[in-house]
Amino acid sequence: MRRLLLCVLPCAAAVLLHLWLVPRRSSAPDGDTQPDASLPFFDVLVGVLSARHHGELRQAIRDTWLGYVHAHPHFHTRVGVRFIVGQHGCPVPEEDREDPYSCSLLNFTQPAPGQDSEIELVTASDPALLLPSDVGAVALDFKVLHPVVITRLGVFPRTAKPRLPSNVTVRLLQLDQEEAVVTARFSAVSTGTLVNGVWYKPVEQFILPKGFEGTLVWESPDPGGLTLVNASTAELNNGGGVLKISSIAEGILPHRSALGFPGLAGGFTFTIYDGEGLAELLRGRRSRMASHASRLRLEDEALQEESERHGDMVLVDVVDTYRNVPSKLLQFYKWSVGNADFNLLLKTDDDCYIDVDSVLMKIDHKGLKRSNFWWGNFRQSWAVDCIGKWQELEYASPAYPAFACGSGYVISQDLVQWLASNAGKLKAYQGEDVSMGIWMAAVGPQKYQDPGWLCEKECYLDMLSSPQHSAEELHLLWDRRRSCGDPCGCPWSH
Repeated sequence: MRRLLLCVLPCAAAVLLHLWLVPRRSSAPDGDTQPDASLPFFDVLVGVLSARHHGELRQAIRDTWLGYVHAHPHFHTRVGVRFIVGQHGCPVPEEDREDPYSCSLLNFTQPAPGQDSEIELVTASDPALLLPSDVGAVALDFKVLHPVVITRLGVFPRTAKPRLPSNVTVRLLQLDQEEAVVTARFSAVSTGTLVNGVWYKPVEQFILPKGFEGTLVWESPDPGGLTLVNASTAELNNGGGVLKISSIAEGILPHRSALGFPGLAGGFTFTIYDGEGLAELLRGRRSRMASHASRLRLEDEALQEESERHGDMVLVDVVDTYRNVPSKLLQFYKWSVGNADFNLLLKTDDDCYIDVDSVLMKIDHKGLKRSNFWWGNFRQSWAVDCIGKWQELEYASPAYPAFACGSGYVISQDLVQWLASNAGKLKAYQGEDVSMGIWMAAVGPQKYQDPGWLCEKECYLDMLSSPQHSAEELHLLWDRRRSCGDPCGCPWSH
C-alpha cells in the first residue's frame, strides 16, 4: 500500500499543477472578461496595419499618440498597441508585376513579335467548334499587361456556312464606361473579310496602355443571331502574355460587367506596341530579380532589428501586398486571441492620427464594453468597384454590406474570437474594410455609428481618428494637440 501511494501521489500532484497552470477565462456580469493570468490584459488592444516599408510612419506613431500611451500613468496598462506587418516581401520587382497591388508576375511566355505583326485572338477554322447562341449579347473581359493596338473586330459566321444572316454589332468598351472605344457593325450585305473562320472589319487604332481593362461585347437584335465558340476547346492567343483574358467557361459567374453572357462570339486582332521595350523588359528581368532579392534581405534584417528594439510588432505569415491585407488582418486576429487578453480591439492604419483620450473617454462614459459590438463610422450601400485599386473580382453583388471606415473602428472580444476561429473559412475580398463588412454580415453585430472616426483626410477638434497622413503631418497634428489641445490648429499659429 505504501508503494502504491508513493507512485500515485506524484502523478496526482502533476495533474493538479497542470490544471492550475492551464489558462482560465470567466465572464463577468457586465460582459467583460476577467484577465487571464498567463496573458497580458488590456481594456483596448490596438492593431495598426502597416506596410513593411513604412518604418517612418511607425516611428511617427511611436513619437506621438503611442508615446503618449506609454508615458501615461494609467493608459499604459489599459491600452496595448501592436503594428501588424507582413512577414514576407513580394519577391517580384514592381516593374515585373501585373499591377502594384498584388504579387502576380507578368508572365510573358514568348518574345514579342515584330511591331506590325498582327495577332488573332482566336481562329475558328473548324466549324465543329461553333455553336448557335440562345442569348442576344455576349461579353468577353480582358486586361492589358503590355500596351497593344486593336486593329480589327470580328464575329463568327453561322456554323454551316460562312455567312451572316443577321445584324451583329461588336463594341470594345473600357470597363465602367458607356461609350465604346471602337465599334464594328456586321450584316448579311456587309460582312467584312473572312480570315481563319472569323469575319473582320478594321477599326480606328488606339494604343491601349498597360492596366487598361476592357470588355468586348457582341450584340444581335435577332434571336439566335450570335454564334459562340465551344469554350472547352477554344484556344486563345494572348500575344505571349500581353493580354489577360477572363474565363469564358460555361457557368462562370459574370462578376464584372452585366453587358452580356460571358463567352466568345468572335474575336479581334491586335499588334504589340513597343515590342522592343517589351523585349528589353524581359532581358533585364534576371538582374532586377537578383537586385530585388538583395533589397528584401536588407528589409528583413531592418524589420527584425526594429521588432527587437521596440517589441511592438507582429509579423504575420503573409506576403505584404495590398491584396493580402484582409488575410493579414485575420492573421492578427488569430494572434491577438492567443497572445493577449482584452475587452475591445481597435483596428487602424499606420497613416492615422488617433485621439486616445477621446476613445477611452467614450468607452467609459457610454458603457461601450459590450459583447457582439462594433463601433465605427459605417459606409452604407457602397458600390462595388470594377477597376483600379479597389477592383472587386469576387463579390458578385452591386453593393457591399455596411462596413466601417478603416481609419479606426472598435470590435468586442467575442467578435475577434469568432473571426480568429473561422479565419481559415473566411474569404478575403479586395480590401480589409469591405471584407470585414461581408464577414460581419454573417454575424449581425450591434453597430454603434460614430462620425468621429473620419473616413477622409480632414480635421475636427472632436474627431477620434483621421486617415491618410504623412509622418510629418502626424507630428504636426500631435504637436498642436499637445500645445493647445486642438490638433487642427492653435490660435497663435495663424
